[in-house]
Amino acid sequence: MLNLLNCDRAALTRFFENRGEKRYRADQVFRRLHRGENPPAAFADLPRALRESLSAETECPPMTTASDDVAADGVRKWLFDIGDGRIETVLIPESARNTLCISSQAGCALACRFCLTGRQGFSRNLSAAEIIGQLRQAQAMETRRITNVVMMGMGEPLLNLDAVLIALSIMTDSFGYALAPRRVTVSTAGVVPAMAKLTENANVSLAVSLHAPNDSLRDSLMPINRKYPLAMLLDACRRHLRSRPRAHITFEYVMLRGENDSLSCARDLVRLLHGVRCKVNLIPFNIFAGAPFLPSFSRTVFAFRDALMQKGVMTTIRKTRGHDILAACGQLAGEVQARTMGLGSAAAESESESASESESVVRVHESVPARLNA
Repeated sequence: MLNLLNCDRAALTRFFENRGEKRYRADQVFRRLHRGENPPAAFADLPRALRESLSAETECPPMTTASDDVAADGVRKWLFDIGDGRIETVLIPESARNTLCISSQAGCALACRFCLTGRQGFSRNLSAAEIIGQLRQAQAMETRRITNVVMMGMGEPLLNLDAVLIALSIMTDSFGYALAPRRVTVSTAGVVPAMAKLTENANVSLAVSLHAPNDSLRDSLMPINRKYPLAMLLDACRRHLRSRPRAHITFEYVMLRGENDSLSCARDLVRLLHGVRCKVNLIPFNIFAGAPFLPSFSRTVFAFRDALMQKGVMTTIRKTRGHDILAACGQLAGEVQARTMGLGSAAAESESESASESESVVRVHESVPARLNA
């Protein structure tokens, strides 16, 4: 049975044409599906015989919501049951925008040392229906329109690129969710071969999880760097920018105390990014039980930012959101595992101890959609 949510408008058009139907039938169904209607209501514009055959041959199952939590700061996190696992999706509300952070995989295979998502391992890729279903379900349960989407949830989007591209097409389609391409961001840890395919097939914003200014440090933090080192990654970034003359890349940089937050690292980062149209987004590390790192102190983060800004590198500090429901950067792991590991209490205790040593870690600054999977 065909899951209609696995089809972008081009695929749905081919499906109808193969049945001898007019192209506009696909437009009718596509628009209704992504405006929140389910079969048979989504087939209301079709002739009776076609409605009946589609009802028998296609499906459009909703996401099954296992939990729906709201943080003190208004961030909302859904845990969706996908049958053989669970994924998390986070809504970050702000006055000027409403950003949804979507997962592309159940778990993550990259095993970045500072990310709880990577610690749980990899289960499987999500289908396009499961990716777009997160947006569809969230919009159905949210009173405000979702204005921005970031592919920064569980998983590495470029390791599931075929399904991600279908979902991106639906998000930006004027008959679908009509999101402006610049309001849709795909983040990668640096899967270099897939970056060119993304650039060629999707006109969306690109973010790169960098987190270190040299190969030796990045090798220790992010195993993917051993396969695709910084020289390869920066070459791919430059190729992307050559085809997007008005675009820039956001480089994400989690601040880890005593690891990558020195002024020497800042100077190395300036040299690494020389000539690349970019913005650096400094991310306060969100501690979790068993984490091998501590957050950088406020004074360190500000000094690091100032060192970059003084050399002409646009730099922001990400605002931490949803920490109390484990919805912040690097904290997505699934509710059951999080409870088993005691993450809620351990995180609070560790953060309290960290703050007592010196000034508190950064918690406020420019409001930027939260990176949930580094």
